[in-house]
Amino acid sequence: MRRTDGFTLIEILVVLAIAGVMLGLVIGNGPMRSSGLQLRAAAGALAQTLRAARAQAIVGDHDVSVAIDPANHRFAIDGGPVRQLAPDMPVSVLPPALPGPGPVRLIRFSPDGSATGGRILLGAGRSRQGITVEWLTGRVSVAGAQ
Repeated sequence: MRRTDGFTLIEILVVLAIAGVMLGLVIGNGPMRSSGLQLRAAAGALAQTLRAARAQAIVGDHDVSVAIDPANHRFAIDGGPVRQLAPDMPVSVLPPALPGPGPVRLIRFSPDGSATGGRILLGAGRSRQGITVEWLTGRVSVAGAQ
């Protein structure tokens, strides 16, 4: 009586070889990245930092600034950790952001929630994200820039 259930050793080896080739292709190409996704993530991180600065200004009852250095692709809240943007991502800070030392631009939040205002553009061409800080309310919004 012959048993026909299960897989033969050859079938198992063929499946393992195919899985190994597929794994090699995936690892060889590296992680999949999307420039649009990176851009939206960077805009979200910068917007969240601006919102946190506004909250600190309101809670601490003192002015809090966010320094944005477009030349070196980084930003930070007063005395906070410096966050880095992708080095190949174009960054520009538009008025009414305040000038800081060198290329640094500042967006300052007051204890009443208002801000100096400003607009930050990340990216270039068709894939661009704009972060707007309203001067009267300090509201931070993110949108695809046209």
